Amino acid sequence: MIPQTMTAVEIREPGAPQVLRAVERPVPQPGPGEVLIHVAAAGVNRPDVLQRKGIYPPPPGITDIPGLEVAGEVVRLGEGVREPALGARVCALVAGGGYAQYVSAPAVQCLPAPAPLSLEQAAVLPETFFTVWLNVFERARLKKGETLLVHGGASGIGTTAILLGKAFDAHVIVTAGSAQKCAACRELGADVAINYDMVGGDYLARNSAAAAVEGRIALIATQGGNKSELDLRPLMIKRLTISASTLRAQPVANKGRIAASLRENVWPLFETRGLKPVIHARFPLADAAGAHRLMESDTHIGKIVLLV
Repeated sequence: MIPQTMTAVEIREPGAPQVLRAVERPVPQPGPGEVLIHVAAAGVNRPDVLQRKGIYPPPPGITDIPGLEVAGEVVRLGEGVREPALGARVCALVAGGGYAQYVSAPAVQCLPAPAPLSLEQAAVLPETFFTVWLNVFERARLKKGETLLVHGGASGIGTTAILLGKAFDAHVIVTAGSAQKCAACRELGADVAINYDMVGGDYLARNSAAAAVEGRIALIATQGGNKSELDLRPLMIKRLTISASTLRAQPVANKGRIAASLRENVWPLFETRGLKPVIHARFPLADAAGAHRLMESDTHIGKIVLLV
């Protein structure tokens, strides 16, 4: 029996972590092409923090409840949905609403929860795996034997990039902000880990200088600043390519295509290569504020998960 209301976390007003509070909200109804998921766990990501601060609002028509990735059981199908089936264990990328007991998700953005993993582990896959696959493998076209440089190697995105880079036989170099983080990155498979600062606008020039001939630079975050001065000559001399993207505002069809590519190329690796996400800490849903405090402390290695 699906209840009429659910516990969810809302942002009372833009501000510090304590503005997050557990409230009762109506259980959403899945629209055409969507499924309703009974959430077991939800991943915590940097965009959630930016939304809480009021600087990364949800796209038009998307719930104000934060949360971009979940795992759980499909309990209701919207019009036209054949897959996933009722009762399926899935993880899903959503544009919002993950910090709740129930969430509606486009069916094409759902993936089977990998059999070797718990729903808790599956919940922290979508946001980072979609992001890394899109930017590193599709847009930057990483190939076997090439070198991948990852800034912020101990972050959720960074640890995922290490896992996938090594799974596809790349040489992986990372930067991280402490000796402990560098050691964790090497343990995860990074070939070289450099204790350095986190990303920023001025990194674009450094990345240009560090890139090989025909190198590709993929930009997905601007924690250190939105503006950068860049000498274009190294780009031209080395024939470099710079790409940039965000994921949340992309059309459902685009995300569905990425999901299908992940299912074909990456999902089998959870069994054949033993892929497993790195989870640093777990919090109950009602303590989303604690999860955000940890995220902002920048001391975590890997992912943070809310247990619902």
